[in-house]
Parts: sequence; C-alpha cells; structure tokens
Amino acid sequence: MKTIEEKEQALLAELKSYGTLAVAYSGGVDSSYLADVAHEALGPNARMIIADSPSIPRTELQEAIDLATARGWNLRVIQTQEHLSEAYLKNDGTRCFHCKNELFGKMESILAELGEVVLAHGAIEDDKGDVRPGTQAAANHRVVAPLQNAGLYKNEIRILSERRGLPTAGKASFACLGSRFPTGTRIDLESMTQVEKAEAILRARGYGQYRVRHHGDLCRIEVEPADFDKVMNERTELVSTIKAVGYKFVTLDLGGYAMGSSA
Repeated sequence: MKTIEEKEQALLAELKSYGTLAVAYSGGVDSSYLADVAHEALGPNARMIIADSPSIPRTELQEAIDLATARGWNLRVIQTQEHLSEAYLKNDGTRCFHCKNELFGKMESILAELGEVVLAHGAIEDDKGDVRPGTQAAANHRVVAPLQNAGLYKNEIRILSERRGLPTAGKASFACLGSRFPTGTRIDLESMTQVEKAEAILRARGYGQYRVRHHGDLCRIEVEPADFDKVMNERTELVSTIKAVGYKFVTLDLGGYAMGSSA
C-alpha cells in the first residue's frame, strides 16, 4: 500500500513524462490539486483550461481564475456552448456526457496549434464506483486521469492540497448548474440563472454545502442536516429572498444534502 507521499511522487513522475499537458480545470478540489502538481512538474508547459458558460456560476468561475492567477498557473479561459445543445438541454441522463464532450472537443480544437498536447482531467479513485457519463466523453477524446492513475482518493487529495496551501483543500463539492434539474426535466437558461441566484443567497448566508433543486415553481433546498437549525432560524428571510428570484414555493429537503442527486 503506497503512502500519499509516494502517490504524489508517482503523479509528478507521470506528469513530467508528458512534456506538455492541458488540464481541464474547474476550480474544484481535484482539478485544482492536479493543476498545482502539473505546474510544479511542467511549469508553463502545463496549461490549465477552464470553461466559461452559463452552466458555471460567476462566483465559481472568478474564484477559479483568481486561484490560478495567485499560483502563477498558465491559464486559458475558453467559451463552451453545451447550453446550446439540444442533447444537453433535454437532460435525459446523458447531460454530463454532452457537457464534457463539448469541453474536451473545444480543448482539442484550441490546442491543435501547439501540436501534440496530452489532455487531462481530475477523475479520482472515488469516481470508479459511480456512474459517470463524462468518463465516456474522456475516453472518446483520449483524456488521461493522472490522479486516478496514482490511486488518489478525495480525502488524500484534501490532505495534500492543504500541505500545498491550496484554499480548495476544504472546499465543498460542486457540480454544474444543470445538475439541479431532475433527470428528464428540460433545462433552460432562464431557470438555470434562477437557480444560480437562489444558491448565491445560501452562499452569502454562510452555508457550506448546499444545493437548490429546481422543480418549476418550487425550490427544494438541500443543506447538511447540521444546518437545519440555521435554516429554521433564517426561514423568513430565506423564503422572501428566494421567492424574489422567481420561485413561488420554497421547501427544505429533510433528507439533507445528497451528493450526485439529480431528482
């Protein structure tokens, strides 16, 4: 059994072997750690590519850009258009595939001018037990998963991120705004913006792990059970401010935050 230090050394060795690398960077725990190690291994030959689209809240995008700037990473922001794809908008269970397929396709197109550049994403060991349509998109574009190759798990990446002084070490899990719509419910940009505004209210009030699930006129809030009392204490203000962004009904899911939920 390898120690996390040995796993990180194996990761560094793999990244150095590529010579040039483009990391699909999102500002999350895993891709931020991968970006930092890639920068250590390859310097400016490690390129971090982040997608800008309505699927990503403006605050998340700006935080990711600020982190890359502070760490001196070679960052490029690209525009993706998954939100214009009917296959993405119909949200039939393959949404993540179409989102990642658009991202990796755009990365290939933009980086083609540089010659052979290896594409990498932040898949980790924990992901192997999940159904992840985006993994198929990665395979279609021959995108490597260095963190997975090194056998790194989420808890290990958090520890290693903290050692590197990365502010993402304790960051809550995040997924694109399209995940807030139940599978089978069509996504539209107006509703996606509505979700973003409602989640910004929770963020501003200090909630760490949260989701706003969109059910037409109804907003279903998911937070950690430990935050239920906080929600109840702020109930009047939360209901009024969330209704102001366009919802008629505001509910609290007593099951609490559930990672990967799409219903």
